[in-house]
Amino acid sequence: MLKVWLSGVSALVLFAGIAWYLAPLQPGVLALQLAFSPRVFAEVIHAWSADDLARYRAHLPYDFLLLACYGAFGYLLIARTTLFARQPVLRRCAMWLLPLAAACDATENAFHWWLTEVPRFGVAWAYGVSAAFAAVKWLLLLAYGLAVLYALDADQN
Repeated sequence: MLKVWLSGVSALVLFAGIAWYLAPLQPGVLALQLAFSPRVFAEVIHAWSADDLARYRAHLPYDFLLLACYGAFGYLLIARTTLFARQPVLRRCAMWLLPLAAACDATENAFHWWLTEVPRFGVAWAYGVSAAFAAVKWLLLLAYGLAVLYALDADQN
């Protein structure tokens, strides 16, 4: 249980720190994450100052730590607790939702690191792929949350 707590608390602390650090960015990072085209991506980047862009790029190494923590937490919470004990098939599926979300997040981060270094409008596909990984990440995070709520409700009944 110690690993569950450590990964969960670490993820929460990192998330809070990153959210605080990125809060001044307007538009917010979600707009950049879901920018499916070079034009929309550029609109977000050009709304930021050079310092804002540097702030965004500086957060990426910490975001890699965050995704490692939340991926581990999602897996460990299900693997090492009785959550989903009565739903073995759902348990096997749900245990991989956050690690898969973390993998999508890592891919998105790698694209963003590359796409924010210099303008790369000649590779329009990269913006769509990056945004697709971000969208899948958010869907997997939502699915995990719903699965946990379902398991908690099933345990109550």
